[in-house]
Amino acid sequence: MKILFALFICISLDAFALTDSQIVACTILGEARGEGEAGMYAVAAVIKQRAIEKKISPAKVCLQKLQFSCNNKGVQSNLLKCSQAAYAMKLAENINSIDVSYVKGANHYHTKSVKPYWSKNKKPTIVIGNHEFYKL
Repeated sequence: MKILFALFICISLDAFALTDSQIVACTILGEARGEGEAGMYAVAAVIKQRAIEKKISPAKVCLQKLQFSCNNKGVQSNLLKCSQAAYAMKLAENINSIDVSYVKGANHYHTKSVKPYWSKNKKPTIVIGNHEFYKL
């Protein structure tokens, strides 16, 4: 159990330490995810061109204030979303190490805002945030 908890902590801390490539990827996705590959490629080209002209790294280009609309409300907000995606990827990569006792063996869940038929007259094993977890 201690080893699994240590793995969880390690994954959690690592998720918020984005690499330069992840910072650039977050910016590309934030700017052009709805534009397909051509749009994302175009944004990447602009990032590279600015890096060449300013003689700084592409990641530093992305982190400059008010340069990309996805970061206008704060670079940290956009990067936090990406770090959460990175954390989800790490969880997926380490799925065999996940401790199911964290959800007390639950095999179903739903948000508090809905009441699916299968949860009728059932008691959640645990509630975490906005989700109720059930062992059916």
